[in-house]
Amino acid sequence: MMRTQCLLGLRTFVAFAAKLWSFFIYLLRRQIRTVIQYQTVRYDILPLSPVSRNRLSQVKRKILVLDLDETLIHSHHDGVLRPTVRPGTPPDFILKVVIDKHPVRFFVHKRPHVDFFLEVVSQWYELVVFTASMEIYGSAVADKLDNSRSILRRRYYRQTMPSPSNPGSVTLVTPPSSTCFQCWMPSGSPLMFVLC
Repeated sequence: MMRTQCLLGLRTFVAFAAKLWSFFIYLLRRQIRTVIQYQTVRYDILPLSPVSRNRLSQVKRKILVLDLDETLIHSHHDGVLRPTVRPGTPPDFILKVVIDKHPVRFFVHKRPHVDFFLEVVSQWYELVVFTASMEIYGSAVADKLDNSRSILRRRYYRQTMPSPSNPGSVTLVTPPSSTCFQCWMPSGSPLMFVLC
């Protein structure tokens, strides 16, 4: 009888320990998934081959114009959530700017692998960034993306976009005789322009 009680107690303990172990493993896997989700991906940026470098030095360098908002980054300001970013995702950086004498914080999320993309394409193209946002915001975001690499030197803002009061501003990017290849997103907003 005592042996039966010991076996029953042991069986209960093992069942409880198995449930406790399963719960512990569940929590551990969930935590690992969260850590992996926000883990930084690092790439090795290989230099151009001598053949590629020679070829690029012989041809006129093309210009790649990139839209800033919703292409390179997603951002929202104080109290406004955007459906493009999963709730609870921490921003890559926070900008504090003053607009009309009011301090505004922008929570900026970089697109996945944007730093690698900019580093690689800057070897092939002269990069130009444009945004329909105000210069104070666009300049601060471009500075963060550039990260002192001097690859986003040419920048165009709301003030340089074509409008009835400023119709010729697009010619600031390239001479009128250039040809242009345009890529459009399904929403109808420009994704990028490659100017020849």
